[in-house]
Amino acid sequence: MWKKEASIKNRLNMLLVICLVPLTVLILYLVVIMQQFSGRYDEVVENITKANAYNIDFKDDLDYQMYIIVANSERADELIDTEEPRRMIEEAREVFQGLYESADAEYGKQRLNRILKSLNILEDRVIEIETDAKVSGFYDKNMERLDLDIRVLTELIQEQIQEYIYYETTNLEVLREGIRSDVDRTLRMTSIIFLLILVSAFLISQKLMQGIMVPIGRLCEVTRKAAGGDFTVRAKEDNSAELSVLNSSFNSMIEKIGNLVEDIRVEQLNLRATELKLLQAQINPHFLYNTLDTIIWLAEAGKKDDVVMMVTTLSDFFRTTLSKGRDYISVREEEAHIRSYLQIQQFRYRDILEYSIDIPEELYEYPILKLTLQPLVENALYHGIKNKRGLGHIRVSGEKQEGSLIFRVWDDGRGMESDRLEKVRRLIGGEEEVDRSDPSGFGLFNVAQRLRLNYGAQYGISLESVYGEWTEVTVVIPAVFQK
Repeated sequence: MWKKEASIKNRLNMLLVICLVPLTVLILYLVVIMQQFSGRYDEVVENITKANAYNIDFKDDLDYQMYIIVANSERADELIDTEEPRRMIEEAREVFQGLYESADAEYGKQRLNRILKSLNILEDRVIEIETDAKVSGFYDKNMERLDLDIRVLTELIQEQIQEYIYYETTNLEVLREGIRSDVDRTLRMTSIIFLLILVSAFLISQKLMQGIMVPIGRLCEVTRKAAGGDFTVRAKEDNSAELSVLNSSFNSMIEKIGNLVEDIRVEQLNLRATELKLLQAQINPHFLYNTLDTIIWLAEAGKKDDVVMMVTTLSDFFRTTLSKGRDYISVREEEAHIRSYLQIQQFRYRDILEYSIDIPEELYEYPILKLTLQPLVENALYHGIKNKRGLGHIRVSGEKQEGSLIFRVWDDGRGMESDRLEKVRRLIGGEEEVDRSDPSGFGLFNVAQRLRLNYGAQYGISLESVYGEWTEVTVVIPAVFQK
């Protein structure tokens, strides 16, 4: 029914036209009918009004004028306008001649023709009496003619006018009956047409709604599937311009989302590879070599207990590093990991390294991304304490604040100059390109990047430092048990 690619607006306009055009035609028809009825009614009333004007005063006025002319022939010009009777007759003739010409019924024309003939005869009698009235000795004869000719004729004309008025009144009643019949017929026809318009509008609106709701329902269905993770679904083409654009945009969006999901999956695989490299980097050959060298030195010195302690600590360190491939470990395990690391390093740097770990036991069971704190502790040792002359201290602390776990790794090492501090801040914030030749910056960036990817952009690390005094790295992660 609808043209291909017809817009919803055009469909609605079509429905509006289908409803309005018949109604407009119907209204125009009713207006024309009413105008016709009104015109016919006004014409009849006007005819009756014109005729009735002569029915009331014409006879009395003319009889009186002619009586003055007959009875006072010598002073008639002083008492009245002797031309008035003929003017009255001429005016009446013009009125009834006009009615005769506009009459459309033969019966009405016959009555009007009789009135016109009577007026002509009356005019002749008036002229004869006016002429004889000027001759002396005709008074009695003129008075007789006044009674027999003038008064009888005016009475006849009055009766003829009354008959015409009665005829027109009868026509008015016929017209009223005709109007009533036409109105009843028009009402029936109007009711039928209006009913047809309603039925047509209902059927068309149902077709229109079906053409809108069905495609929208299909679009809702594929949207639910897409929300469930199925990015292979596609919306079908539709013959509505608006819905066609909507379906096309939805398909384009789903395709882009699917590509983004795939990109994220690839990125996660890359992230896993990066984490694996990071784990491998933690098994630093130099760290392992130096630790084993220390163990050999202790064994040669006969310090059996220290050897056992070092081997046990090294074993614990690598056990936590591997963690059976898990991404998340408990805070307790992360603390044991950094403690093992610091214990091993303290054997090597006993003259320059002191440390303390202050993490409340109430945080032990919370999950944390593996290798979050150990790289920061290592960074504090190699880039803080070792670059300082004399004894240095590393302090690791933790607390819970408003649904977040906050860990701080503080050292009183060399610190950072302001330019260096700002550069590292931009680096860990992702605002500056990573320089892989900078071990300290790359390690902090790795930790920050892993935290953002796993916890969200609102979590990560922040850095504070005073050159020559101290450096502190703060880690913020969510306090949840759902990892």
